[in-house]
Amino acid sequence: MDHTLSALSEGYAWLPNRTRESPGPVVRTRLMGRPAVALRGPDAVRFFYDERHVNRHGALPEPVLGTLFGHEAVHNLDGQAHRVRKGLFLPLLAPERIAGVVEHVTAEWDGAVPVWSRRSPVVLFDEASVVLTRGVCRWAGIPLDDRDAESVARDLIAMVDGFATLGPRHWRARRARGRQEARLSRLVEDVRSGTVQAPAGSVLEDVIRHRNAAGEPLDPKTAAVELINVIRPTVAVSWFVAFAAHALHRWPEHRERLQSDDAAYAAAFVHEVRRFYPFAPFLGGRAVTDLTWHDEHIPAGTMVLLDVYGQNHDGSLWDDPYAFRPQRFLRRPVERDELIPQGGGDPKAGHRCPGEGITIGLLEALAVRLTRLDYTVPDQDLRIPLHRIPTRPRSGFVVTGLRAPADRPVAVP
Repeated sequence: MDHTLSALSEGYAWLPNRTRESPGPVVRTRLMGRPAVALRGPDAVRFFYDERHVNRHGALPEPVLGTLFGHEAVHNLDGQAHRVRKGLFLPLLAPERIAGVVEHVTAEWDGAVPVWSRRSPVVLFDEASVVLTRGVCRWAGIPLDDRDAESVARDLIAMVDGFATLGPRHWRARRARGRQEARLSRLVEDVRSGTVQAPAGSVLEDVIRHRNAAGEPLDPKTAAVELINVIRPTVAVSWFVAFAAHALHRWPEHRERLQSDDAAYAAAFVHEVRRFYPFAPFLGGRAVTDLTWHDEHIPAGTMVLLDVYGQNHDGSLWDDPYAFRPQRFLRRPVERDELIPQGGGDPKAGHRCPGEGITIGLLEALAVRLTRLDYTVPDQDLRIPLHRIPTRPRSGFVVTGLRAPADRPVAVP
């Protein structure tokens, strides 16, 4: 039986539900007419990210490529082609690059707070997306007129919001991708023609100069796709900002310690936000050859799913997994293949998101800033529906009476 409709209707709960019903260590199902198996656990992560077992080329469905990642994106490559293209993104792992994007985004946030204080109400998810768009574009060297920031932010958010649905959100995402690919393709052509100059050392310059495994520069559309694959995931931190605000509202006892400049606790809080709240439901690849995992046969060509949400809430890995407890990350190190909200494996060699460090750095800085704002949370719908992918608080997290107390200056961490 094909379970595509069940996956769409059950959302994040779909694979965990199937796992509870499965008599063995794998879930066997069908998606989009193709046989599929689902795995979870650190051993499964290592199996999934081994290119001898699973690859991505041809595995990602067109609706995902046409909205979230883009055709010809690094996510759809394997082998040498993937390693060469991944080299374009690996510099983002460097601490100084992470610090740079955090500095740009936090400067935009601090500049926006006085504007927010003159408005009421403020939808935090929406405002965070604009701040993140402005900050990451300036850091990446991508020209962005202030008047266009809101529309670009809406398009980047739409690409993420519409990848896992077949309805209006999906078509909105496709139109958004088309607009931004066209805009950034023109920018690439303008830089190459000398009309526009890319800032030295910028992401824009890196993409313009990058050569693929055949030694050829990226064509303008592919270059635009990869520029989007830098700025889109950064703007997607809006989801985690809304989740952090939700956590601070539900469990306000965490505010005081976050305000105290305790870096270890800020990191633990961010890891728990990323573990506890749902973002990616699962990841997919294709079996390269006939495989065996825990004595289970997986035929060549089978779709292999890594149950991200299920693993991040697996009681065998996490004590009381449905409780929000940042302290768990003070007692234990973050194991690479256990906590996988943005994938697992080695980001330098595999498909794990190289921008994960940027997500963590931004969220640490912005979560602390949230605790240093005064605001009221009015009555609103703060439910987080698990059938919607990607989900978020229904209201976007609305605040009123927002202000930054004069006696609490906000410093860049």
